[in-house]
Amino acid sequence: MFCSPKLSLTDLLGAEYVEHVAEAGAALGLLSKEEALAAANEKVDFYPEAMQQKNDELLRSVGKEMIPPFREENQGAPTDAFRKAAHSFAAPLTGACGYRLGENGRLYLLGKSEHYQASLGHRFPGYRLIDNARKIGILNATHNNTRGFVTRLLEQRLIAAANGIIGEDGAALETVLQSAEPHVLNRVINLETGSLACEAAIKMMLARFYRLEPTSAEPKYAGKTPVFFVMQDQNGGPEANYHGTCITAQTFRGLWPELAEKLEAAGIYKVVPVAVNDLEDFRAKMERYNSGNFKTAGFLHELILMNYGGVRLEPEYVRAAHALCRETDTPTMVDEIQTGMWYPGMFLFQLYGLQPDFVTVGKGFPGGEYPASKIITTAEMDTLSQFGALVTNGQEELASLAYLITMTFEEANQERLHKLGEQFEHALQQIADDYSATVCRAEGLGLLGALHFHDVATAARFASLVNEECIDTSAQLYKANCPPAVLLKPPVIASEKMLDFLAGRLRAALDHLEQEV
Repeated sequence: MFCSPKLSLTDLLGAEYVEHVAEAGAALGLLSKEEALAAANEKVDFYPEAMQQKNDELLRSVGKEMIPPFREENQGAPTDAFRKAAHSFAAPLTGACGYRLGENGRLYLLGKSEHYQASLGHRFPGYRLIDNARKIGILNATHNNTRGFVTRLLEQRLIAAANGIIGEDGAALETVLQSAEPHVLNRVINLETGSLACEAAIKMMLARFYRLEPTSAEPKYAGKTPVFFVMQDQNGGPEANYHGTCITAQTFRGLWPELAEKLEAAGIYKVVPVAVNDLEDFRAKMERYNSGNFKTAGFLHELILMNYGGVRLEPEYVRAAHALCRETDTPTMVDEIQTGMWYPGMFLFQLYGLQPDFVTVGKGFPGGEYPASKIITTAEMDTLSQFGALVTNGQEELASLAYLITMTFEEANQERLHKLGEQFEHALQQIADDYSATVCRAEGLGLLGALHFHDVATAARFASLVNEECIDTSAQLYKANCPPAVLLKPPVIASEKMLDFLAGRLRAALDHLEQEV
């Protein structure tokens, strides 16, 4: 069973703050202080045993029509691209635990946590604290200049977690917060999406080459052409990396090719793909692009390439690449939008033994309750003015509370998360071994997994068979230079029974596939 913290808003946010919120509400005549404190002091069982049992009991209903279909034909007003990709029959009427009940009345297993963000599934009981916060008057909307207490508290909790500070070690946290040393993560910018978090890192890297404003100081590498290293696809191109949908990051992965060519020809910046897990390739390119008018501007990467077949970067490779980056004064950005909250300690970069200059987080941290991403960085990279990276809605208080709730649950269940990750990783590897005629290999780490197939058609058919059984998977077939892969990412609250069930359905689909041949 999962450990289920039983906490109140007062436990999570502190008595002094809650007392002042209660007094403020009473002053406005909206809620008596006593009523507010009663809600603030209500203990909420984050993941009660009955709900954990429900998570297993619902397995028997996966794929079944639990209610009559909702047949509303309203398709909204999407663009052509979104209309083509839409599957409204699977849109949620509601959901619970690791499941979604679709408009077609059927129950779906969250094989990829919706689109990788529902770390605690749907209607996680711990998030009832958000309802209590709203009840006592804690507002959501704030501004960059009026970041509320909950967001300020979260910022420090993130810094503590990113630096491995355990418990209430205020002295250790204060030392980190005051540090001006390189590679010490002690700054947080609150943003709305992962795309904006990654863009903020790119802007801070560019600020070492170009002035943000006319009044900015002369950049350290003014006059040099900045060169960004990203992960290389299997054909030598840049499609293996993905750092959001802002236009600069899109040029990093091969979109806007004519624009990218003109930027490179003009010496504005250059993008260089580096081969996956190939240190000699990295070393050679690092030497080449730190000569002449070139200067490496940054190395941006995920640790599990969930936008490229779930390929895993090997720890030894990443550590050595980061060491080369330090030798050449090249900032490193670990993109944890996908991996954050799916591993013990919340940050996969810690398990890799890294000290990056930038870490981006989002998706799993607020558990799908709000769009709320962050970039964590260092004093050395803190070079932008406020208007260089701000987002008006990034400081939302209830979104910050969602972070704190998710983090609290994860911290209480690190050992269990490790064991569940091992179980799922082993299950996928065993499937790859048992169906080697169809499956090339298993990829990923822990609950982030992928199966690679010998060809696109087989991967597409397999994903179709699994999805027909109402188990969410993603067939990554839209990139020409990506291995044919089917991606999986069960929620953190997945039980042993759920993972066994999921593995069994994957095996059944492979049996069916092999019978078709």
